[in-house]
Amino acid sequence: MKLVLHSAKRASAPYRVRIGLNLKGLPYELRPVDLVANGHHEASYRALNAQALVPTLEVDGRPLTQSLAILEWLDEVSPEPALLPHTAYERAIVRGMAEIIACDIHPLNNLRVLRQLTALEIGETDRNAWVARWISDGFRALEPMVAAHSGGFAYGDAPGLVDCLLVPQVFNAGRFNVDLSPFPAITNAAARAAKHPAIEAAHPDHQPER
Repeated sequence: MKLVLHSAKRASAPYRVRIGLNLKGLPYELRPVDLVANGHHEASYRALNAQALVPTLEVDGRPLTQSLAILEWLDEVSPEPALLPHTAYERAIVRGMAEIIACDIHPLNNLRVLRQLTALEIGETDRNAWVARWISDGFRALEPMVAAHSGGFAYGDAPGLVDCLLVPQVFNAGRFNVDLSPFPAITNAAARAAKHPAIEAAHPDHQPER
């Protein structure tokens, strides 16, 4: 099985998939997509991903899109170590935690939204306040869930699906100087996860892209 990941090093969604691939120990070829230069809008990339978003994971030449779908596919084709718990109830909890980040926080703060805010002549201070508002709103909901379910990681005592999303989102919060002091459970879980070798290797600073 040949895996090719179209990725942008600081973008949250491909960061999630890099973590998942690393946790599974699956080798993959990395193909950088330059978002600043609008590489995601080139015809060759749109042929793989009609949304012109990252990531895209090619599996033997066939494209998969959307980070959560890719992470769940990884769990199906490479079951160990598991990203999702074993019981249906626990899996629903984990999916709910992950979707707070993937569905409620991230879409409001990604590059295309920030570019639109800039086009509407909203200044940097107000753009950063926008980012902080939505991250903080989502983290207020997520914090008690992590506190209730953490065994060191975001859910349980081993890295899993929530960590794949939480570590990039905390990294993104740091880029925008979001105050994380109200969220100690999130901060502690993300800090521990970030030290895991597979997760550390996925960090933007360790990617070959400029």
